[in-house]
Amino acid sequence: MADLKIDEKQREALLNILEYERTHDPTEFILGWSWSDVRVSPATLNNLILKGLLEKKFHSNSYRGLVLTELGREQAMQLGQTVEVQEKPQDRTLTLPADIFEDIIGHDEVKELLKAVLLVQDPVHVLLAGPPALAKSLFLWDIERAYGEQAIWLVGSATSKAGLWDLMAEREPEVLLIDELDKMNAADTAALLSLMEGGRLVRAKKGRSLDVNVPVKVIAATNRVAKLSSELQSRFAIRKLKSYDALQYRTVVKGVLVRREGANPAVAEEIAEKLEGKTQDVRDAVRVARLSPQLGIDKAIRLLLS
Repeated sequence: MADLKIDEKQREALLNILEYERTHDPTEFILGWSWSDVRVSPATLNNLILKGLLEKKFHSNSYRGLVLTELGREQAMQLGQTVEVQEKPQDRTLTLPADIFEDIIGHDEVKELLKAVLLVQDPVHVLLAGPPALAKSLFLWDIERAYGEQAIWLVGSATSKAGLWDLMAEREPEVLLIDELDKMNAADTAALLSLMEGGRLVRAKKGRSLDVNVPVKVIAATNRVAKLSSELQSRFAIRKLKSYDALQYRTVVKGVLVRREGANPAVAEEIAEKLEGKTQDVRDAVRVARLSPQLGIDKAIRLLLS
């Protein structure tokens, strides 16, 4: 047998697939089985195909049928014989950047809560609430930076009923970041409720069925908690953020522009001062900083905020 490197996720997938094929009539696999039948994500199945452990029996625009190859069956059977003596995988823990949340002024208890949530193994979901232009998006930005490809960011008003959940199943992220949660449509909210409750994604739709486990942590932000259903609210630890005063806003803007945008400190200071009284949204400062080399600070502010 070939010496194949099989990670824990692939090992579990092979064992699930072997069990599925053993407990079903082989005549059912003339066109192969679907990824939703064996509850294994397409990304993991693609890796197994590349290793020669699975093969395609049928492929169309709406269906891809797969079966174990002889090598795949042998590998799965060998893994099944040794599964009882294998050590349990170590918990995957994330090393947070030392400067995470450093540019965010105040909100110390929220910072402490989020750091703990990000480091624990089992999902705990947090909702940041409050009026626009607070640090809600800054918290999401920092978490996305910490997790990289292990994070998926989306905006509630722009979710896709099919594409979002397919993306979740394919990438199997550690954390899902949702801005403007109160603007998510009913269909996606229903799927989110199931995901948060037991890590299960379910969709029953002809040609696009979905039933997989994705134990993800959800960190979301909203302007209006009252617009969320009681069922959705109950799944979150809800923390309400207070507005910044003028000095705090200037400090945040300067930190973000210098650290994240690479702006000259003097330029960051000027942008922060000129935006005072015009906005409390840090994203406005980022837009001004990016346009100022082309337009100048004053004109960028006038065109963006007048």
